[in-house]
Amino acid sequence: MSPTLTSPPGSRIREDDRGHRDDYGEGDHGNGRRPPTDKRTGGNGDGDNFNNRPAGGRQPRQRLAQARIGLFFALAGDLMFFIGLVSVFFVDKSTGNFNASGHYVNEWFATPLPKILWLNTMVLLLSSVSAELARRSMFREDDIMDEWIGLGRPITRRATAWLSVTLVLGLAFLAGQWMAWRQLAAQHVFISSNPSSKFFYIITWAHASHLALGVLALITALAVLHRSRQIATRQVFVDATTWFWHAMGLLWVFLFLLLEFGQ
Repeated sequence: MSPTLTSPPGSRIREDDRGHRDDYGEGDHGNGRRPPTDKRTGGNGDGDNFNNRPAGGRQPRQRLAQARIGLFFALAGDLMFFIGLVSVFFVDKSTGNFNASGHYVNEWFATPLPKILWLNTMVLLLSSVSAELARRSMFREDDIMDEWIGLGRPITRRATAWLSVTLVLGLAFLAGQWMAWRQLAAQHVFISSNPSSKFFYIITWAHASHLALGVLALITALAVLHRSRQIATRQVFVDATTWFWHAMGLLWVFLFLLLEFGQ
């Protein structure tokens, strides 16, 4: 005769969504039966449904996406400013006036660019490369796992080294821009000399001020790397700072070519 299995005293019978019956007791601590499961979460999650969590608090990738979107809108405002500046540049270049003799005169004279601007451009491009290496080092899965479980701080170490290189190159670029202004001043080319020099100073000053903000962002990212314990927070700061730096690098390349060949 086959044995008959009966439920122990105090147990209950539950029927799941597929019609299967599971019996379990309130004091069940491992008597060979399958543990109860919550079908909504895949485990006994006490109703903690991942899909019901507030947006933005689900995973670090969403924080990263939100930071990038915010940066995109901030850069869009900067882009509109420089587009307006370049538009006025071309309008002034093509605008003249009639002198007392009735002759049409265009007072635009091209400003010779200091040769150091070519070196500055190369320095800024190199700094963009080092910034990108810092950003990519923040997303290496093996290093993230090592740092998460406490086996050193490999991503922090690598990112700090590359961001430090970027910071030094960024300061070198700003120093080079200052030298370019000094060289023009030595040649008696000032902001009021002619319309072309006016735009040279305005464009280079405007870009330098934005890059100075990028230098402050680099310093902040370095501080966050060493003070924040959350890997996601460090990733967001380094990622956003790097994309801002890339944008300033591309913007300078465009402005430099405009000043070199568009006058």
